[in-house]
Amino acid sequence: MGDVLISDRPPSPARLSHTSEKHPRVTLTELNVLRRHRELCDVVINVSGRKIFAHRVILSACSPYFRAMFTGELEESRQTEVTIRDIDENAMELLIDFCYTSHIVVEESNVQTLLPAACLLQLAEIQDICCEFLKRQLDPTNCLGIRAFADTHSCRELLRIADKFTQHNFQEVMESEEFLLLPVGQLVDIICSDELNVRSEEQVFNAVMAWLKYNVAERRQHLAQVLQHVRMPLLSPKFLVGTVGSDLLVRSDEACRDLVDEAKNYLLLPQERPLMQGPRTRPRKPTRRGEVLFAVGGWCSGDAIASVERFDPETADWKMVAPMSKRRCGVGVAVLNDLLYAVGGHDGQSYLNSIERYDPQTNQWSCDVAPTTSCRTSVGVAVLDGFLYAVGGQDGVQCLNHVERYDPKENKWSKVAPMTTRRLGVAVAVLGGYLYAIGGSDGQCPLNTVERYDPRQNKWCAVSPMSTRRKHLGCAVFNNFIYAVGGRDDCMELSSAERYNPHTNSWSPIVAMTSRRSGVGLAVVNGQLYAVGGFDGTAYLKTIEVYDPETNQWRLCGCMNYRRLGGGVGVMRAPQTENYMWIRKDSVV
Repeated sequence: MGDVLISDRPPSPARLSHTSEKHPRVTLTELNVLRRHRELCDVVINVSGRKIFAHRVILSACSPYFRAMFTGELEESRQTEVTIRDIDENAMELLIDFCYTSHIVVEESNVQTLLPAACLLQLAEIQDICCEFLKRQLDPTNCLGIRAFADTHSCRELLRIADKFTQHNFQEVMESEEFLLLPVGQLVDIICSDELNVRSEEQVFNAVMAWLKYNVAERRQHLAQVLQHVRMPLLSPKFLVGTVGSDLLVRSDEACRDLVDEAKNYLLLPQERPLMQGPRTRPRKPTRRGEVLFAVGGWCSGDAIASVERFDPETADWKMVAPMSKRRCGVGVAVLNDLLYAVGGHDGQSYLNSIERYDPQTNQWSCDVAPTTSCRTSVGVAVLDGFLYAVGGQDGVQCLNHVERYDPKENKWSKVAPMTTRRLGVAVAVLGGYLYAIGGSDGQCPLNTVERYDPRQNKWCAVSPMSTRRKHLGCAVFNNFIYAVGGRDDCMELSSAERYNPHTNSWSPIVAMTSRRSGVGLAVVNGQLYAVGGFDGTAYLKTIEVYDPETNQWRLCGCMNYRRLGGGVGVMRAPQTENYMWIRKDSVV
């Protein structure tokens, strides 16, 4: 019997292969310990007087620069101490740490020294990480500086993206100080682009003249060189004659007068236009697909609603899309990674902590997003540095000062520092790397106070208050200002509006909307500011209006299918497909 059992066993393996996953980690850790203790180190890197002990073999394995230095016939290959100039000592230490630990933290305070150091040492992975960090930091106030930085260090992909960002956001970029400081060559590079995203050529002329008048004495000589890239034949006759032709600087320059005459001939002689075609008569065609506005949930006819509709400014049409799985009033809405998030709200019976996420390419909502830790309605939601923040609101028991943020990679919410004030019906905005919480109610009365969150310090601090107490207001960032509109004060719904300048830490009034609107949505779509829905004190509204900063006026521009109070709004790129659900008009309220 024993012989039978032995013969039935599978044969023992002749070999057993094994690859350790922890071995590289442990080895690196121990090598770093040796370095820290200055054991077996065979080279000292001297940077600005700071001496960094290391092992040639490790540096050579990680950096082609060090490999060429230590394995070739250079003098440094025989030196035990090597001095490296024109590099920041802190950056060098971080990069050598990375060679031993495979870990590095790129942040605003070190990226400008880290990237050139990584370029010198030919650490391609760190170059890519620095460029990725700078891509995420792009905004209209810094994109020109990042573009110049990328150009200096030959980061072609970052340069391309910064160029595209500048072109797509030109209406905001032209308001920045960086724009006014541009060298003439870079200004020309920007305004000659066919992909410049402007509503009209008037904006390009105004931008050029603002740049010129920032330093007339030195820049006047460049006027004709720059104006030849403004497409004057595309200007309106009124603007061409009344603004351009009457400008003293233009009139005093012969070449500029010739450009104006060329444009006049183009406008006055339509039959000759086929013979007058050229770069200045070609309309600009921004490559970015148009943006569309989504209105999500809200309160209508005595109940919370789940309906969602999409507005296309190019056609001025509202179309119904797939509804949410739950009715949501007081819902927080934001766009993260080209997906639309609907956070919390109230379904007519319960306060919600559930989240839904909409994909415009498939026209479908999914509920596989982790819930917030607290139920929240009248919550403020915004995106900062790739995280989705939920701010304040109420949970059915109390008004909240809790703030939490969602990491889409981990599908997880985590709490951050709470606000100093409890706020429901709060508006939130992101500007300059900060998260602003604006107005709302503390559960007793409306607030005019504003506080700002710094994610780097995990800390809130107060900034200048609004001139008016507002709860259930709308807010959005437009041309580097935070606009706050409508809402309700102690006794009535509001039509008034104001804007915040972060550079002066001050609020100033703008013209009031055409309607009083509490529970209003506010959003910027294709460079224009829209106020959506709300409650005027008597009726729930389906109207929307748009603000023109050049005339400082609001005008009505159509109606939604549904009346909405306390609905959320989000702006996304127009989807490439049209998988939208249609409903009969007679079923719409």
